[in-house]
Amino acid sequence: MNKQYTFYFDSSSCSGCKTCQMACKDKHDLRVGLLWRRVYEVTGGGWEQRGAAWISNVFAYNVSLACNHCQQPICAEVCPTGAMHKRGDGIVLIDPQKCVGCRYCSWACPYGAPQYDAEIGKMTKCDLCADNLDQGLPPACVAACPLRALDFGERAELEVKYGTGPEPGQRGLEGVYPLPEPHLTEPALMLTPHKNTVQADDGSACIGNREEVGTE
Repeated sequence: MNKQYTFYFDSSSCSGCKTCQMACKDKHDLRVGLLWRRVYEVTGGGWEQRGAAWISNVFAYNVSLACNHCQQPICAEVCPTGAMHKRGDGIVLIDPQKCVGCRYCSWACPYGAPQYDAEIGKMTKCDLCADNLDQGLPPACVAACPLRALDFGERAELEVKYGTGPEPGQRGLEGVYPLPEPHLTEPALMLTPHKNTVQADDGSACIGNREEVGTE
C-alpha cells in the first residue's frame, strides 16, 4: 500500500498569525500574488434579542489551507498533458516541462490550490516541500507554525497521534466553512475544528480577507 502524506490542522489553536503563509512564500520565493498556503479569516454573527436584552453572538476563527494532495485529485484527472501527477507517497506535483498553463486544474480544484504564474506561463502550487521531505525535514509551513497548529505525516500515524471520532477534536471536514464537501476529492487533510465552526452553520459566516486569499 502506498503512503499518503497528510496535513493536520488544529483550527482551535490557530491565532491567524500567518507565519505558515510567510514561510511558504519565503521557502519557494513566490512572486507577489501567488499564495500556495492561505490563511482564511472567517467571521460572522451579530446581535440577537433575548427578552429586553441584545446579546452578541459574533464569532471568528482561522483556517490555514494549501494543496491537500487529495486521494482523488481532480486536478490530475483534468490535466490534458499529464503535467499534474501523483507520486507514490501521495504528493501531487506539477511537471513544469509538461505544463502548458491551460488552467484546467485551477478551474477544477475546489480548494483553489493550483495557481497560474503569468510570468512563466505555467501553473504552480504547494508541493508539500517534497525536497524537504526527501531530506527528512518537515514542510516549511509546519516547521514555522509557532503554536504547532500545523502538522503532517502519514494518515495512520496522525490518527494515532490526534485520535479520531465524532466528539470535539474530530478529524471530520464536513460542514467546516469555507471547505467544500470532502467526498469531492478525498483530501489528505485532517482537522480539529474551532468551537465556533458550529455557529458558521447558520449561514452568517463569511471570509473576512477575500482580497488577500484571492476568492471572489
